[in-house]
Amino acid sequence: METTERIIKWRNLRHSDGIAGKPRNPLPAVCDVSVTNVCNAACDFCGFSRDKNLAGPRRYLDPDEFARALPILRRRRIRYMTLQGGEPLVHPKIESLVASATKAGIDCGLITNGWFLPRHIKQLAAAGLKRLLISIDSADMGEHERNRGLRGLEARIREGIAQAHAFGIPVCASVTVSRLVRYASLPETLNRLGFDAVAFSYPRRETLGSTSLVYDETSTLVDLSRDELLDALSAIARLKKRFRVMDPSAALAEVARFVRGEQQLIPCIGGSKYFYIDWNLDVWRCEAWPEPMGSVFDLDRLPDQREPCNDCMMGCYRHASVLMHGAIAVTDSVYALGRGELRAAVGTLFQRSVAYSLWALSVEELPRAALASLAGRNGGRSSPRRSS
Repeated sequence: METTERIIKWRNLRHSDGIAGKPRNPLPAVCDVSVTNVCNAACDFCGFSRDKNLAGPRRYLDPDEFARALPILRRRRIRYMTLQGGEPLVHPKIESLVASATKAGIDCGLITNGWFLPRHIKQLAAAGLKRLLISIDSADMGEHERNRGLRGLEARIREGIAQAHAFGIPVCASVTVSRLVRYASLPETLNRLGFDAVAFSYPRRETLGSTSLVYDETSTLVDLSRDELLDALSAIARLKKRFRVMDPSAALAEVARFVRGEQQLIPCIGGSKYFYIDWNLDVWRCEAWPEPMGSVFDLDRLPDQREPCNDCMMGCYRHASVLMHGAIAVTDSVYALGRGELRAAVGTLFQRSVAYSLWALSVEELPRAALASLAGRNGGRSSPRRSS
């Protein structure tokens, strides 16, 4: 059965997108928002580096236009947002952006290199920041500071994490898979700095199709061979026994299939339940996509892009896809049954990819803890459990 035949047309449902016959799946969606193309760091593997030429002028997301866009994002079921850059803390109104998202009912996180964090964390917490990610390139913090071009960065990261915890904000390390990473040494460094968890980003050699410059294809630090990538994925899987790793095991397996040139089981949810939005408020299916879906102000009229795509291994999209695919299929199937479309319901639900996704959701501690929290079964922020 063709994918387009499996897309359920939810007529007469209240969560319609405003296009006749094109109602949307009601599950929550996610977006990453690049608030600026400016950065104060000099990372070798990043196109946003201060030492590299920007493609165009410096840009900052307009706070008023962002606030105007938020109700539209809410209507598109976006409930989780991560502000990124460049370096988001160089945005002169970063606290205002967080406050606007929070006021709109969107859970807002932020990823930073940490240099300006001690200066901003109190105001970010007051604005409603829910999650914090800090980039870490190496277990050797001297090596990390050299790659970032920011001497004294470790002390600022340590101070920022301590303050974030004082405000009840969990902090996750964001580690790019590169030749700088010594996986066996990471837990000691992350524990010493005070991180609650770690998430990994997988490198790419090709230029991203969107306005995002998060990878520089000329860097030798991320120009890893097939065997080097597979070794890194195995090391990340082993790391789960020693530290809280956000990357689902099933997603690691999917990325390994991609690296080996094998068929992946689960299509990406980019363009339907995950979006990239840039400082121009253009919406993209993902950061790798060659053209935008349109302006955020046209989003009410833009259809979901649910055509299967597995052309890259971007970690944030891959992780979310693995964990959400099964729930999306179950929801689609339930609504199809409610309209008496038995064949569509069965065709949507009884697939290997759906079983794989539901299995992944059931075995991962982090998603189960998140679901328990959403259901009100967890009170307050619990401390992460790490294996010794």
